[in-house]
Amino acid sequence: MNRNAMLVAALLLPLTGCAGNGAPRPEARPSSSSPATGTSALDAGFEADRKAILGMLGEYRVRFDFRETVVLAPSYERRPEQRSGANEVVVLAEDSGERIVLQHLLVSRDGHVTKHWRQDWQYEAAERFEFTEDQTWRLRPVPDTRRAGSWTQCVFEVSDAPRYCGTGKWNHRYGVSTWTSDRSWRPLPRREYSKREDYNALNVENRHTVVPGGWTHEQDNTKTLRTAAGLQVLVREFGFNDYRRTEEVDFGPAYRYWEATKDYWARVRAAWDRRLAAGGVHLQTAVDGMPVIEATFGQAERVARGEAVADAEIEAVLDRYVQVLPPEQAGLAAPRDRIPPVQGPLSALAVGGAGSGSAGR
Repeated sequence: MNRNAMLVAALLLPLTGCAGNGAPRPEARPSSSSPATGTSALDAGFEADRKAILGMLGEYRVRFDFRETVVLAPSYERRPEQRSGANEVVVLAEDSGERIVLQHLLVSRDGHVTKHWRQDWQYEAAERFEFTEDQTWRLRPVPDTRRAGSWTQCVFEVSDAPRYCGTGKWNHRYGVSTWTSDRSWRPLPRREYSKREDYNALNVENRHTVVPGGWTHEQDNTKTLRTAAGLQVLVREFGFNDYRRTEEVDFGPAYRYWEATKDYWARVRAAWDRRLAAGGVHLQTAVDGMPVIEATFGQAERVARGEAVADAEIEAVLDRYVQVLPPEQAGLAAPRDRIPPVQGPLSALAVGGAGSGSAGR
């Protein structure tokens, strides 16, 4: 099997692993008092929020369960439920107090490591990127009324390309910590775009809850076809990702991979950040983004073998496949209503769903 096929298989079908050999592990759950210099809200609520976010670090057996629920389009028939599982470790990539970056790494039963998704948490973020068109993300301000006391979570692809963001507050009532996002747009997940052509975006509300023995990620998804003529909603979907702590898997290969490549991936993140900061990006590849994934994973493999990868090589990959949108095209100088926001015409998508952005608070 060639490298491309192996990578696709790892991303589409993460395998459950076997018991490990007890390899030494780095500290997986730093104290909530990790660097908080420069924060503007060192109160109990802020520290409780940080503790909850850092509580997602660690080693897990994960179950992914997605099922279509409410049919919204005439003649639409629900698709079969999708279930899968994986062994996944979540490591700390950055922590500067008001910004926390968590990196997910998959380990297959034969010890193969795949860099998985990444989640960035920013306290009271002034702006975030939004998925506005196919393969296109534009920087948008977070309204002042939504910023105070909120955390914006942004999720990134395995290549550190953008996927989606959401903004919401943590709720620590009843002895558990739950964060619920507002509704936002995201592209199709890998499990769908390889076999679906009847919709091109998900309108989503996400909920993260830190529970005894792990954490959960709930998704209230509405599958939507976005066209110049408007929106066509097909069906609602409920997603449930269950992260259960385990000591039965050897995550040593993941820790060794990350230790060898973390500085390289930090440079990749910085290269993406510079492009997003200009106002927006358009990925000039097929929807799977494989040219960027293959190129960055190949460079990371070289670094893991002890070879040097120059910044210019990283820039060359992104320059080839990523179009940086100028400010006027990115919409920064244009009224927000030129691109339909989640509120207004999309508010109907939340009616009768799992919530309108306030559930669980």
